[in-house]
Amino acid sequence: MIDSGKFYASRLLLLSSLILVILAGLALRRYGYTIGLPFIVVKYGGSVLWGAMVYLLAALLFVNHRTRLFIIAVACCFSVAVELLRLVHFPALDAFRDTATGTLLLGRVFSPWNIVCYLAGVGMAAAVTRQFERL
Repeated sequence: MIDSGKFYASRLLLLSSLILVILAGLALRRYGYTIGLPFIVVKYGGSVLWGAMVYLLAALLFVNHRTRLFIIAVACCFSVAVELLRLVHFPALDAFRDTATGTLLLGRVFSPWNIVCYLAGVGMAAAVTRQFERL
């Protein structure tokens, strides 16, 4: 039987973490250069946070799933698929990419380095959530 208190606490922690990661990513994108962060931190830090966001969203959706590897696999596959989608072009998709929302969610230009960053973000988020579960 699932402990309902622990179940809701883990969902709340995941949702709170997801919101914090999204806010950190938006702040990095908006203020990173203004506060003097180097290009590499702003550019790839956002991608690492995006990968962490995808992991946290997958963990939130599959909170009942007992296998962390399943959640990691879902997050990795989704992240890679979104990056590969950047290689696909048709007018409606390109028009969406030209919006602020489209740029934040899908990006514009394919980069294999983004895939590396996404996977790093997924791995870091998985490691951090595992540590919190042990508390």
